Amino acid sequence: LPMAFRDVNARRHIGLQQLSTLASTGRTFLGPMKSHKFIVDEITNQSTLICSAVRLIESLDLTSAVGQLLNETIQAQNKEFKTGMSTLLFLVGAWSNAVMECLQQNVPVPAIVAVMSEGLNSCCERVQCLQIPIHEVKKELCSSRVRPKAFESKTGQVGCDGRTNPWNLLCFQRDTSATEEVIPISSCSRQGDDCNSNKFLVSPFAGFGSVASVVKAAGDRSSSVLSGSGVTASSCITRKLTHSRHFSTLGKSHFSSQQGNFQAHISGPSADPCGCCGLGHLAMALSHGNQTSVKLLQSIAAYQQERAERSGSSQLNITEIVTCCVLGLPESYSCVSTGFVTLVSPEQATVIKHFADKPLRILLMDGDLTEQYRHLGFNRPRNVRTILEHPNPQGGRAGDTWLSRMSDILMSFEVNLVLVKGNVCKNLMERCIASRILVIGCVARDALGAFGAATGAQAVTYLSQLNASCIGNGAWAELWKTSDGRAVDLGELMPARISAGGIPLLTAVLTTALPSKAQLLEDQFWTLLYRLHHALKDGKVFPGGGAVELLCLSHTQALAEQPGRPGNEKAVRELPSPWLAEYKSIVLQALASGWKRYLSVLLCNTAKASSELEAGASVDHHLQKATACGSPSAYILEEFRRGGVLRGGSDPFPDQVTDLKVCDNIAAKTEAWRRALDLVLLVLQTDAEIVTGPRRNQILNSPVSSEFMFL
Repeated sequence: LPMAFRDVNARRHIGLQQLSTLASTGRTFLGPMKSHKFIVDEITNQSTLICSAVRLIESLDLTSAVGQLLNETIQAQNKEFKTGMSTLLFLVGAWSNAVMECLQQNVPVPAIVAVMSEGLNSCCERVQCLQIPIHEVKKELCSSRVRPKAFESKTGQVGCDGRTNPWNLLCFQRDTSATEEVIPISSCSRQGDDCNSNKFLVSPFAGFGSVASVVKAAGDRSSSVLSGSGVTASSCITRKLTHSRHFSTLGKSHFSSQQGNFQAHISGPSADPCGCCGLGHLAMALSHGNQTSVKLLQSIAAYQQERAERSGSSQLNITEIVTCCVLGLPESYSCVSTGFVTLVSPEQATVIKHFADKPLRILLMDGDLTEQYRHLGFNRPRNVRTILEHPNPQGGRAGDTWLSRMSDILMSFEVNLVLVKGNVCKNLMERCIASRILVIGCVARDALGAFGAATGAQAVTYLSQLNASCIGNGAWAELWKTSDGRAVDLGELMPARISAGGIPLLTAVLTTALPSKAQLLEDQFWTLLYRLHHALKDGKVFPGGGAVELLCLSHTQALAEQPGRPGNEKAVRELPSPWLAEYKSIVLQALASGWKRYLSVLLCNTAKASSELEAGASVDHHLQKATACGSPSAYILEEFRRGGVLRGGSDPFPDQVTDLKVCDNIAAKTEAWRRALDLVLLVLQTDAEIVTGPRRNQILNSPVSSEFMFL
């Protein structure tokens, strides 16, 4: 096989240079004040707005081996944690530059690998003292905060009153006062339930500075909804910015319906201070400034907490949450709906209108609904070539027999609704629409499981397996309505809501008027959801805002000044002692330079410093104060409790930052560090790049051909 290879250590390390260049593209993604990027498709000329390392790497043309390794590393972090990829990407670039500086000083590669690895391990052990238990975070963040209740409307939206200062962290609690009516949070069936008349919705995205109106349940033809005169506020606004209607605090608001059977209010601190799950507070601390996703997650937390109190299930179950992006509406219409919300064609919408609140017989399929689909593990007979699976003696079109047979099966079992995990044959879809059978494709596996549990349906792989016991009952379908009860007609695609009695499934409906922003909103929501999930799983969090990295920087510099080996004796026992004495300080200082550059860019991106030079001086100032304190970890924790570690005089929003606590995941952050350094050291130890296949001829005719040896 024709091959070519080149020495990657010629002059400077080519692989590390490539890593540094690729990582520099995500520099602006570090920190909460991210600068977005537009990615333009060269084929369709359509643009997409991104602010995550995952989407950036997916959009780049990574033809080099180093680029593929970087992509695999980031994808592994994303698959496991859904967060920490921007930190990983930045540290890959920072430590690549640090290692190249060591190479320029003629530090042997084994010394770089051993000392840097032990230095990072020592940092990971050192920062364990900064871990904050979840219950302490809840106790501190929930103290003297406002607690609104959440409830569900007939249209399925789970609402929470979000008219509080967004810098005040919210939490949710059921009000059990004897003088107030408790509004149950449940997924009532539409047939025979008397709770529908009591359900109203207060949108979490209504204007913060104005008294909200209560929206009457969709389809309720009784008395009109409340006007402004029907709403009273028992206390005045406590703080308000003069140039914005979005930042104000209501002490306590009462909403009374004319029917006299509904009340919702924001209550003050009770005798049990924040006896709630506290997930609203924790979500805000983990959001890093993402307000929209926080409010959706607060609604989800309130709804699932109510279910947990009755059933004993988990307070936050990510398997019961799906998303749906609706284009053409302002972002203020984003909300959480019970059931499954998806986009359907106008023809499918016509079928849904025909159902008109009728109970549906539902079928679940865990594969593709196509003629060619075969389940995973299916083995065709050996030494047999299939020309035609189903001969048609009548000479009709190929596939007509299959279409007729599948349609007959669905109609014979009187199926009204089919939810398919995979793709659906277009011709079969048309036949089903003509027969008034609603078929929805690309349904998440968790959604199928939720419908199966709620309706008794059993998923099948092929329609030929269908029998009466596989059919579920009690589902319904309707066109999705906004928080004010209006149906949405967006032309090509329309949102529809499919639900069933008692189903725990929730859909975060993300609305935007910008198609290029849809993916961004969905990524931000899932990132926050998984941050909260991992925080609850770990039971602890790190203080955010650069606190942990500042301690790593302080600890690494202290190790560099100490004589002897950096950490575990066994890890570096194979290195000659003169190497450690000569190179330990150089390598650890290089490792520390990566931490310092991380903190400096973080300060610049959050507008706390006008330049990296000013940011570096601020970091040095905090290092000096931490050293003078005698215990850097104690200094960092105290600064965090006071409102933030890396606070500076040029901070444009000092009051808000003081009120806002930022936290980070423990496992996701430390694993991002390890993956970043492992990738850098892997590329460092690669001494040759071998190229095979068609690329060899391209390289032979390229300007860099002199760097390769062709075999």
